[in-house]
Amino acid sequence: AVFAIVAATIIRTFVFEAYVIPTGSMEKTLMVHDFLFVNKMAYGPRIPETPLSFPFVHNIMPFSETTPSYLTWIKLKYMRIPGYVPIHRNDVVVFNFPEGDTIINLPGYGSAQPYYDFVRRQGREAVWQQYGDHIIVHPMDKTDNYIKRCVGLPGDTIQVKESVLYVNGQKASQPEYSQTTFVVKTKGRPLDFDILKSQYNIDVRNDEKTEQLHDDLQNMYRQSGAYYMPLTHNDARALRQVPDVLSVERFVIPFDSSEATYSIFPYQVSRGWGVDNYGPLYIPKKGTTITLTTDNIPIYRRLIHVYEHHTLEEKDGQFIMDGKPQTQYTFQYNYYWMMGDNRHNSQDSRFWGFVPETNVVGKASLIWFSWDNGPRWKRIFRWIK
Repeated sequence: AVFAIVAATIIRTFVFEAYVIPTGSMEKTLMVHDFLFVNKMAYGPRIPETPLSFPFVHNIMPFSETTPSYLTWIKLKYMRIPGYVPIHRNDVVVFNFPEGDTIINLPGYGSAQPYYDFVRRQGREAVWQQYGDHIIVHPMDKTDNYIKRCVGLPGDTIQVKESVLYVNGQKASQPEYSQTTFVVKTKGRPLDFDILKSQYNIDVRNDEKTEQLHDDLQNMYRQSGAYYMPLTHNDARALRQVPDVLSVERFVIPFDSSEATYSIFPYQVSRGWGVDNYGPLYIPKKGTTITLTTDNIPIYRRLIHVYEHHTLEEKDGQFIMDGKPQTQYTFQYNYYWMMGDNRHNSQDSRFWGFVPETNVVGKASLIWFSWDNGPRWKRIFRWIK
């Protein structure tokens, strides 16, 4: 039994690990209750920074909502076993949630409603007064695992215009099964979702139950005369051929100043950045030097202070780093830009910024099982693209 536990722990730590998809942020590339194998060899196995932990558990002990599954008596520096290949653009990557180092450990909070969102809205003192007994600080390798598509590599400049992603000025390739919201108008008669699925193979769903989504869409139609439907581009093309459908147009979420202030990275309403119109933004590359300015310091402050462990303050118009005035900074790590394939239902880099190489866990490779009120047979043993 001891040998089996040790062998399985080594495999889980350095070779591959099984995950299950909990939300619809990657629909329909990955669907809720897809079970995955994640290849940890792909980008180089990462040496655990917090090696003393309970086997087969990530950050919280089984049957507990508060007890950490690890000990911080030993902390190691970030290191990967050499001989790996870099992340490629459009890889589906599992990583430790960058803003998950501090969480409000209550049902419905955690990574779903990040601690830093509350701090930006209410102030740190108010958050600690209200939630202090439930706030947990995790080591980097013990923050919650996220899965997104890597759309921006170190040295890239990304931008979203009218919900379309551009990388280095070029329109980015569209993942085959990615979906976004479309406005669907009909000639006066509501759509029959059962017919859409049976005759046109259009299955409208998100991370909620399909039946509830259908009810919501029908109520929306009765109120506005239009559906706001999450669709793949192939689904949208097929829906335009359905009788009684008048138009199918991509929906662009309008700019929201309140959301930009508290939820859209780097949380500056003056930039005018929102979910569907964002950037341009440079993704830092290891060894690249930038000139520090009052304009870019909000973008790179967390990288310098939290991920690369330097003190940083602004005083008398100067940037004081590790006690010395600095006008430039050279990045120590590579950084990545992650976005969900379900672009209007994904908490991703648009909300919390860059993912440092230190947080990368592995590459999502294979769906080995899938379940939705029964096995989804067509998805079993399917490679992830």
